[in-house]
Formats: sequence, structure tokens, C-alpha cells
Amino acid sequence: MTELDWLSNPSFSTEDALLLHQRTTEVANLIPEKSPLIRTTSRSELSGESDTDESLKQSSKKRKKKKKKHHHYKKTKKKTKGDSSSSESDLDTKHVKDKATRSDRNHEKEAAANLDKKTSNLTSNRFVWLDDIQAFSAETFRIDKKPDPANWAYKSLYRGDIARYKRRGESCLGIDAKKQCITWDSSASKRKQLQRRPERYFTKNSVNMLNTDGIPVCNKSSPPDPTAFIPVFQMETDDPSNTTEVNLLGIYDPSATVWLQGKGCKSADHEPVNTQQTSQEPGININSILMTKVEEHNKKVRENPRDINAWMEFVSFQDELMRGPSPYASKGEQEVRRKSLKLILEKKLAILERAIESNPSNVDLKLARLKLCTEFWEPPALIKEWQKLIFLHPNNPELWKKYLLFCQSQFTTFSVSKINSLYGKCLTTLAAVQDGSMVSHPLLPGTEEAMLAIFIQQCHFLRQAGHSEKAVSLFQALIDFTFFKPDSVKDLPTRGQVEFFEPFWDSGEPRIGEKGARGWKAWMHQQEKGGWIALKSDDDDDDEEIDEDQEIKDKTLPKWHIWLDIEYSREARHWLPWRPDKTKKETEEDCEDPERQVLFDDLGPSLIQLSNPDLQRQLVYSFLQFLGVPCTSKLFPSNLYIAMDENNIFDSVLSDEKPLTSVDFPLSGFNSIGHMDTMLRGRHHVGHYKEGEEFIQNVFHVLLQLFSGKEKSNLSICWLQYEISKVVQCLQAKKKKQLKTQGKKSKKLAKNLLKAPDNRNHLSLWKLYAYLEWLLGNLDDARKVFDTALCTAGTGGLKSPQLCSLSLLYAQLEVELLESIEGAVMSRAVHILTKLAESGPYVPYSGQVLSVNVLKARKTYERALQAYLSKTPVSDQDQVSDANQLVNLVGCYALFQYLTVGIDAAVLIYAQTSEKLEASGPHTCENTGENFGIQNFPTALEAVTLLHTNLLRFHMKISVYPLNPLREALTEALKRYPSNQSLWRSYIHIQRKSHSASKARRFFDGVTRSTNSLEPWLFAIQAEQMRKKIIENVQRADVGEIHSTIPETGLTNRIVALFEHAVQSENGTHCPLLWRMYLNFLASLGQKEKSKGLFYKALQNCPWAKVLYMDAVEYFPDHLQETLDLMTEKELRVRVPMEELDLLLEV
Repeated sequence: MTELDWLSNPSFSTEDALLLHQRTTEVANLIPEKSPLIRTTSRSELSGESDTDESLKQSSKKRKKKKKKHHHYKKTKKKTKGDSSSSESDLDTKHVKDKATRSDRNHEKEAAANLDKKTSNLTSNRFVWLDDIQAFSAETFRIDKKPDPANWAYKSLYRGDIARYKRRGESCLGIDAKKQCITWDSSASKRKQLQRRPERYFTKNSVNMLNTDGIPVCNKSSPPDPTAFIPVFQMETDDPSNTTEVNLLGIYDPSATVWLQGKGCKSADHEPVNTQQTSQEPGININSILMTKVEEHNKKVRENPRDINAWMEFVSFQDELMRGPSPYASKGEQEVRRKSLKLILEKKLAILERAIESNPSNVDLKLARLKLCTEFWEPPALIKEWQKLIFLHPNNPELWKKYLLFCQSQFTTFSVSKINSLYGKCLTTLAAVQDGSMVSHPLLPGTEEAMLAIFIQQCHFLRQAGHSEKAVSLFQALIDFTFFKPDSVKDLPTRGQVEFFEPFWDSGEPRIGEKGARGWKAWMHQQEKGGWIALKSDDDDDDEEIDEDQEIKDKTLPKWHIWLDIEYSREARHWLPWRPDKTKKETEEDCEDPERQVLFDDLGPSLIQLSNPDLQRQLVYSFLQFLGVPCTSKLFPSNLYIAMDENNIFDSVLSDEKPLTSVDFPLSGFNSIGHMDTMLRGRHHVGHYKEGEEFIQNVFHVLLQLFSGKEKSNLSICWLQYEISKVVQCLQAKKKKQLKTQGKKSKKLAKNLLKAPDNRNHLSLWKLYAYLEWLLGNLDDARKVFDTALCTAGTGGLKSPQLCSLSLLYAQLEVELLESIEGAVMSRAVHILTKLAESGPYVPYSGQVLSVNVLKARKTYERALQAYLSKTPVSDQDQVSDANQLVNLVGCYALFQYLTVGIDAAVLIYAQTSEKLEASGPHTCENTGENFGIQNFPTALEAVTLLHTNLLRFHMKISVYPLNPLREALTEALKRYPSNQSLWRSYIHIQRKSHSASKARRFFDGVTRSTNSLEPWLFAIQAEQMRKKIIENVQRADVGEIHSTIPETGLTNRIVALFEHAVQSENGTHCPLLWRMYLNFLASLGQKEKSKGLFYKALQNCPWAKVLYMDAVEYFPDHLQETLDLMTEKELRVRVPMEELDLLLEV
């Protein structure tokens, strides 16, 4: 029906309608003005105008306005409510319409009489207030006969004028729930149900449910013996104890419901059932457990406020507390409660402040508090807090380390000069504590070792910031200050000694690494006598300085490319401090780049006293490592990852081709000085330029004079290892021409070293020389060297560690030449190992091996191994040599068994040895320096595992063998040694061929959770990137239609997630290498905006790393000027300013 269908209704009469309307208006005008029953707002009716039509129009207009004002705020409500109310209000509308149209002419008088009766209570206005009605308090209702045009428009009354109610529950009062039920149909609720989708596992409620502890669903009081069926606990439907009859609306608690059922109190024998029911109520169960834990923690800290661990546990417990529902909130609040990070932090902060009140001198609590405050406070406020803490504990070296790292990684306040002076202040303060001149604070144990660690960290900081000259000068100064100290100043405090050292440093006298360096001591003696006699230098070296015009090889290249080329070139050539050459009559003004000069003020405050011989040796090896010489020692753990910035950590260095004898440099992952370049370009040259190589030679000459005996031979080994490392780099880069010249130089050095009287019988040097010949491809010469060394070694046999080591390498190199294991019993390798076991004079290989000798050798090996495994070392030094000997012995025996019996026999020896070493505890192979945190050798178990895995890899290369034994050996070893890079390299090498990555991913995930080492993260990322590369190669191969067997499955997102987790870890946050890898990955995807954002994020954590800025120049060449300005602002070393580059391009 249309809206005006009622006009055609036969029962409708226009006369009736007009009459009714006329009567109503007349009555309205008859009502007295000041009636006590009326509250009116219409002016038109008060004025009593005669024209009824006009008054009607005005009142209706005003009513509309008022209606708009009155109901405006209700417009925002949902439409669904209006729809649901329409059905209820339709009835009322029809009823009113019926009343209006039912009146008849015959009943005209009755209607008039009724109107006269009731209109005393009516008003032309729509609203009547209950407060105004006094007479008819019994029947407070009214009939409103005033027409409302809105009803014609909307077909129903306005919903705000109809009384509403809400139904509680789905039941109906007074109904028998067993026999009857009522279904309430509501369009709104149906629509709501349709709109609500089932919740997925990642929604908020589901995550909360997963985070809560599991609830036991079995009855704890049930008997232990298994029943024939699983009992189902439920109430029978006929049971009169059904609570739905009593608690229809669900408003009574359980005890009230029981009382209403007339059951009284619960009996004791029902208790077990009740406990089971409550245990199935998750909220109650979890809350009670959490409440108990909270009470326990509070009790602990209340009873033992001095127990630091208890306070720390309480702080970490807050995370667990926030994961579950709050034990203090009501049920409604639990659902609404937002688990905000700020809430947890504030709670933790409050607990720590209480803990500090009880333990005002504890540093760990204060550090934990400062760590939390980084989330709340601005950097200046944080720095003030740190300064207060350092002022209170100036003698705590661990605190200093953390403070230095904090200041170093604050981008807003960072500048190189500030941080460098802070390092100086730190070392000066600790030196004063060490001397005893700071009386207020005692010397803490391990301070001297920590001071050396901080000093080395400072040198690496300067190297990474591009100030390599200052870093080299620091090492030069401390070596002079430590090893060439005059006896006359030894008793003075550190600052007093530094004052005497300054005149020597500024005198222009040659320093360590420079030609003719004699040292501080000799200079002091000579000064006392009356100065040096100036000698003219004989040699007239060709100056290798490049003309500035030659620095730009190709001017057509982009500007950023040219800048990177010149910057790299100068970085490689100018890492030594510039000093005026007196023979050429140079002065300090002649230096083109003032930054290349190092003033004493930059390094004086950092000079410290090292009295421990182990620490003195560590200083020497740290300097050699800094120059790029591979040494046996590692960096201090505290500055290991901060200094890591080079991508060579993943280079396998010939290990894929030659798994048995792969060269493993202990310190990969670090840019040696003079090799700073972008991630994509990598190293340009092997070793250093002429000036740098001469410097290293001079350093070795000085150091070899300082030491004698074993230390001297160790330095010789380091020097030869450096030469071998350069040969290996040439082999890797496949530079044949350079390999030839480098080989000549290295052989010359090796022969010179072996000519020295101390080194003639030094088997380790002979071994390295033979290996060098082997790498250069001169196999016959190498065999001659090996045979000569074995002949001159004497008859030490298995008891000589050096002889064992030499024979093992010789045998391994020979085995690598074998194409298969068949016939290996008669090989040269078996001959070498048999002769070693015989302990007689060595006879060169003649082409056959006697079976009797093989059997004898096997028995000898077996007895020797048992003897070593049951031996108990007397001193630390014995332990070191015994562990070395054990590793070599096991290696020889296992290789011998492999060649004569097979792989299983060799694996069995490794398994027995590993088992024995594990059972006897940490059978370490570390020297006494381990007490100071310096690891000079891997543990015996670690070395044995490496031999084991290398042998398995070799065997898999030459024959068919399952992968599982190797994978299991590697996973076991990596769980124990998660920072061993060689093992990780082997692991990702074998995993890259596997189709299923899930096992490796689970393993990586497990290791990263159980250790703080960064290596698992780095290698997990590398493994995924290798996988991505393989997939891309397969998908891009041009062989028609490709069916890729390895799906992409979101590898990019996985790698990004790994990076995100790694940079949030404690060691990863300030590791420049990790940020460089992340930036390189995003740039390789072509996500320029994201990469730029990540670059600034990286600077927030590592603002000192110049390599990051250089990478940015390559990835964002348009922002070259901006990047250089930023570097200049932070005082990083820019060797080619933009102005100079423009001038060079113009020439």
C-alpha cells in the first residue's frame, strides 16, 4: 500500500475529519492562559490569534525546529535499533489511526461531550510533565489527538517516544523448563550473529587463551588404576537439582543457588568433585597460581631484601604476570584490560626502586633500572643518570664498559672527539684506582684485564670511525710505554710516567714500526748522555705517493663512484700517522691533511700500565691482529661484536675443495686496517701497500728482539701465517700473476726465518713452509721439505706434539690427493702415519707399506690413546701441551683407521674420545690467560669435533655416504660451541643442498634461544639468503617452461623477520656487520624507501661505523652530499671532502 491509500478508504469521511480537527482547535483556544496543569512553550497559542490555520502552521514549524533540536543527538545511533523497534511501534500507530477514523456522524454529540470532559487535561503542546499533574495522580496517562505529520512520512511513531525494555536471558518466568521452551526471534540478533565470523588463532582472545597455562581436565581424586571407560561428569536431566529452574537469569552465585534448592551447606564428602569443577574454571585456577607466585616473591624480598637474585626474579616475573589474566581485576575488567608495555615497565621500575632502597650500593640493580629508563627518558636525562652512577662507582670497569657503549651508540649526542676523550677519561680514572692514588675506592679484581679490553675497544672504535692514524698511534705508544720503559720512572704513578713519556713522543724519534726505532728506554739513556748523533739515511726509497691527477682513473663515472674510489684508495695508503721527514727538511706545516697528524693529547690519557706478562702478550697479538696478521688469540668478549664489520665471516677459504686441511683464521669478521670499503665492492687488494708491508716487517723485527724462546717462535709462526694468508687470498681471487710474486716473497721470508739458529729445529715453522710450497702447487718441493723435517725430527714418535702435528698435516694433504679410498692402504699417507707410530728414524716413501707394520702401528696408536685419556695433568702448562698432543694423536689414529679399515672405524675413535672428554668435564686446552678472559686455544673437545666433521665431509666428497652422521655431529658440537664459525660454515654448507629447510630452521631457532652469541643469527640469515639465491637461479634459468621444485614460500619475509629479531638481541643491536647485511638485503630487493629508513635506524645504534655511511653512498647516490655532511657533523673521517672532489674533477 502507498502512503495515501487511506484517502480512498470508503469508511473515511472528509466531513468527520474536518469536524474533529475544528473541535480540537476550538478546545485548545478555550483553555485559560494560566492553567496550573500546563507547561507551554508555543507563543502563537498564548497570543490567542483568531486565525487557526496560521497558528497551526506556526506551531507545526516551531515543533519541527524543537524536534530537530531535541532529537539531534540520537541520529548517530545504529539503524538496527530503529528497525527492531518498528515492529513494536507499528501497532500503536494503527491503533491511533483507527480511533481517529472510526467516529461516525451518529456519534457526533458523544464525541463532543467526551472531548469537553477530557480536554481540561490536554494541551496543544506535546509534552506534559508528571510534576505538574496534581489532580490525576492515580491515572497518569493521556490521549494525544494532535496530528503529527511525521507519522505520515515515517509510517510509525518516533522510537524515542515509546517505552523500551531489555530482556535478560533467553528464558521466560513461570515456564516449566523441562516441557516448554520459547524461542525469541529478533532480526537484530540474527544479523549480529551473521556478521560475527569465527575467531582465528591470531586474534586477541585466542592469543590470550594460548598464553594461559594448561588446565588439568582429569579428576585428581580418581583412583590410579585405569578404568574400562572414560567417565563423563554431567547432571541428569531428571535430577531435581537442576539449577536452571532456580537460577533462571544466572544472577545468583553457586552457594546461593544451592541454598535456594534447599540443600544447605556442602558436605565434606563432595569436596573432591568440587575441586575438580573449580579446576576446570580457567580464571580461578590461573589466578590462584599467579597469586601464590606473587605472594612467594613478595615474601622472598620482604624476608631477604639483600638477595639481589630474588629482586631480579621478581622483576622478570612481571612479564609472566602480564601474559595471564590479572589476578586482581574483576571478570569484566579482565576482558577489557589492555596489556600495555608501559604498565609492565612502570611496575618493574617500582620494584627496582624498592630494591635499590634496600641495596643502595648494588650496581646490577641500578643498571637494570637504567636499562628500563631508556624506554621513558630522553637521552640527556639518561646521560645525567649514567654520570651519577659512574661518579658513585668510578672503580667498576664493567660499569665503564657499559657506559662507554651507551654513549657511543647515542646518535643525538655522539661525536668522535667526545667519545675518544671519554675513553681517555675512563682509562685515566681506572689507572688512578690501580695506582692507589684514588683512595676513596678500592681496586676491584680483574681491573687490569678490563683496562686492556677498553683500550683495544678504543682502538677499534677509532679504526671504524676512519681515524686509523690515531688507532695505530695508540698501539705504538702503549707498546713503547709497556716494553721500553726506563727503570728510573717505573716506580712513579701512571700519570707521572705519562709526563715523562710525552717529551719522547714529541721528539720526532722513530716509533715502533718505523725504521730505526730504538724505543723510549734507549732515548732516555741517550738524553742523559747528551742526545743522538744524526745519521743520514742511506737508502733512497721511491716515494709511492700517487699524483692527485692519477687518483681519478675514469672521469666519466658517476660522482659518487669516483668519491668511493678515492676514499678507498686514501684509506688503504694513508693509515699510518704522518710525520715530518727531517732528511727532507719537512715541518708540520707541510702536511696536506692535518687529520693525518696525531697529537699527544689524543692518546696521553689512554696510556695504562700492564704488569701481567699474559696481558702484555695479549697486547702484542691484538696489535698484530689489528694490522691483519692472523694470530691464535681472540678478541675480548666485551668488544667482539661491536668491532665486527666485515662480511668475510662466511668465506669458506678453500674448505669446499680441501675439507681436511681448510685454513681457519681465528679472527674473521673484522676489517683489518686499510681495507674499508662497501659491502658490494669487497676487498680490492691482498695485504697492504708497500709502506704498510714495511711497517709490519719493522714491527716484527722489534717484537722478535723483545721475546725469546717459545714466544719468539710463536711470533715467527704468526709472521709466516700472515704470508700464507696472502697466498690463500690470491688463490681465492684467482690472481695468478699476483700469486707468483707473492709466492716468491713468502718463500724468501720462510727461508730467512728457518736460517735463524733458534728456528732450525722448529718443526712448526718447517710444517708451515712445506704447506706454503704445497699451496703454491710445488708438490715435489713440499714433499722434500716434509721428508727433511721428519728425518731431522728424531725419534720422538707419538710423544712429540710437534712431530704428530707435522705428520698429521702431511698425511691429510696426501689423502686429499686420493680419488677414492680403495687401495689407500698402500698410499704415502699410511706410510707417514705408520712411521710415526714406530718411533724410529723416518724413511721416505718407497711405494709400498708392509701389512705387519700396519698392525703394529694400530696397536701402538690404541695404547697411546688409552694412556692419554687416563692421564691427569699436573699443571696448567702440562694440561695445554697434553690437550694439544691428544688432539693430534686422535687425528692421526682416526686418519690411519680411515685409510686401513674404513670410515666407521675412524668415526668410532672420534665418538669414544668425545665421550671420554665430555665425561671428564671441560678438558680445556686454554692457557693461563683464560683466567683473564683471553681464549688462546679452542678446547680439546672442540678441536676433535672439527677433525671429525672435516673427515666426514671429505669422505662424502669422494664416496657415497649418508648425510645424517655429519649433521648430528655438527648439531651436537654447535649446541656446545655456538660461536665456532668453522662449524657453522660446515653446517650451512651441508644444509644448502637439502630440499627441506624445516629441520635446520628448528635447529637455528633452538640455538638462538639458548645462547647470547651472535653467530647463530648471522649464519641462520646467511643460510636463508643462500637458499633464496638458489631458488632465484632455478626460476631464472632459460630452459623453457620450468617447474620449480623449491617454492618461494615467503623467504623474503622470513629473512626480514630474522634480521629484525637479530638486531633486537643484546649483542646484535650494536653490531655494524649485522646492520650492513640487513641494509644490503633490503637494497637488493629494490626497496629504496625502506632501505633509507633502515639506514637511519642503523645509525641510531652504530653512529660510529664509517662503513655504514659508505654503503649508504652506494645505495643512495642522490644523497651523497647529505651523507658526507652527516659524517662531518659526527666528526667521522672524510678523506675526500666534496669541495676537493669538485676541484679534482675540474682539472
